[in-house]
Amino acid sequence: MWGSRVRVESRVRVEFADATITSNPLDSIGRSFPLTYGQPLLHFLAESDNVIDAHVVQELTPIRVGVVFCGRQSPGGHNVICGLHEAIKIHNPKSTLLGFVGGSEGLFAQKTLEITKDVVSAYRNQGGYDMLGRTKDQIRTNEQVNAALTTCQALKLDGLVIIGGVTSNTDAAQLAETFAEAKCQTKVIGVPVTLYGDLKNQFVEADVGFDTICKVNSQLISNICTDALSAEKYYYFIRLMGSSASHVALECALQSQPNMVILGEEVASSKLTLFDVTKRICDAVQARAEQDKYHGVILLPEGLIESIPEIHALLQEIRGLHSRGVSVDNISSLLSPWASALFEFLPPFIKKQLLLSPASDNSAQLSQIETEKLLAQLVEAEMSLRSKQGTYKGKKFNAICHFFGYQARGSLPSQFDCDYAYVLGHICYHLLAAGVNGYMATVTNLKQPVSKWCCGGAPMTAMMTVKRCLHFPGSSSIGKPSINHAAVDLKGKPYAMLMCSAEKFLMEDLYRNPGPLQFEGPGSDAKAISLCIEDLDYMGRIKKLQDSLDKVRRMVKPGCSQEVLKAALSSMASVTEILSLISIRGPTP
Repeated sequence: MWGSRVRVESRVRVEFADATITSNPLDSIGRSFPLTYGQPLLHFLAESDNVIDAHVVQELTPIRVGVVFCGRQSPGGHNVICGLHEAIKIHNPKSTLLGFVGGSEGLFAQKTLEITKDVVSAYRNQGGYDMLGRTKDQIRTNEQVNAALTTCQALKLDGLVIIGGVTSNTDAAQLAETFAEAKCQTKVIGVPVTLYGDLKNQFVEADVGFDTICKVNSQLISNICTDALSAEKYYYFIRLMGSSASHVALECALQSQPNMVILGEEVASSKLTLFDVTKRICDAVQARAEQDKYHGVILLPEGLIESIPEIHALLQEIRGLHSRGVSVDNISSLLSPWASALFEFLPPFIKKQLLLSPASDNSAQLSQIETEKLLAQLVEAEMSLRSKQGTYKGKKFNAICHFFGYQARGSLPSQFDCDYAYVLGHICYHLLAAGVNGYMATVTNLKQPVSKWCCGGAPMTAMMTVKRCLHFPGSSSIGKPSINHAAVDLKGKPYAMLMCSAEKFLMEDLYRNPGPLQFEGPGSDAKAISLCIEDLDYMGRIKKLQDSLDKVRRMVKPGCSQEVLKAALSSMASVTEILSLISIRGPTP
């Protein structure tokens, strides 16, 4: 049973590290979060760790904790609750864990289910969120925040654990600040659980659910690749989940090695138009036809459509009209001339989908926009035109379209996600026992075996940035501090790895089938390729730096030799100058 590989400590031993900062000025985030900004990193220690100034919590009194699912269901979410329940009961059997039934709506309505051993046993290692369910994805308005505060006070909760992604944890950070201001005893803890893999920063290496989603999708994609190679007459356009970032598409491309993947970040960075994207695919089809290949597999993230500059601007106009209360039937007549021309060019099914009401976070309903069908139609039209013009002399282009989303979202979690979620559940309890508020449970060194994972917590405010938001043409504003979606790094190792093989993948049909999820045997310990090739142990490196600074302090004391003092001063002067220059230049975009 997953989780049995995790050693449970009988006491809570925590090391409080240095206070955290952000790359944004203090007056933009610290002013909005005066009570929860600048808190220190936390490292939880094993009994064998010899840390002199470690804080030890031995008298663990009974506590009451609430837990709520927010955001889209993601494989492994149940195991967070399993780990949290086990930790609570191990440290004090009289503690109580309450689950809010129906997500944030259940939180507002004080609709609870006591999480017992029997409840946990029924959902351990299972997919979905059906233990408690979910409804709306936000705790944002004054009314919602006050309802959450009232619930936590009425139920006398010592802690509230919010399981979700970027939006949910941003809301959790605001809730923590509000609770602190109201002097509410409830401490708020966030857990990074999202299938999109976009809650990534220096403190969070991976999200619960991403590993499973990519493995399940990669098997489906690989099956399609095998079919394409067998029939040799179809191009498969496969759209994958990933609205704000293309992490799923990138990882699945590394695992299954299809002929082509087009990432939203590539399109946005190069400002590729819809015509550019279509031409890129058509050129690939023509190049393969010259080698007598009339099949292929192309991956697309669902957020690709919004990354295309002219479509993005069109969606912004539509969103602005929605916000003004314009009915769907009248929106097209009120578009600017250029947007109207683009809108009329698009196929009827895409027009209808672009006009859908925005999602709860005011974004376009990208999962409902069939980008794969749009591109397949445009490519077919262009290849027919090339054929008539005599520039293409191959066989007729044939496309089949798929959207892989819900097939993977409801999957049983992988062994990695089972273990990772279970550990995060334990960490949630340890954070509450340490008495902190506004923290996210974190595990670093994830690409190593479970025994080498490092557990801790980071303030959610340290993960925040402030962005300038363009709502629709002619309007812009400075956004509120928030935990933002992490885009695929086009200078990062996973993307570089893909680019090194992109030409071979396109022309040589090097399809790879990782097979189904494995729960025992050699394949069971496989982890996401992008996780394994990145150097992500930020918190571990911070700790190494602190250890080095401590050594310097011990070596350079009054009474040390002149040589030691001079060497220390010279080295520190150089380091200080370099760090000052980097700080002035700002973080790499």
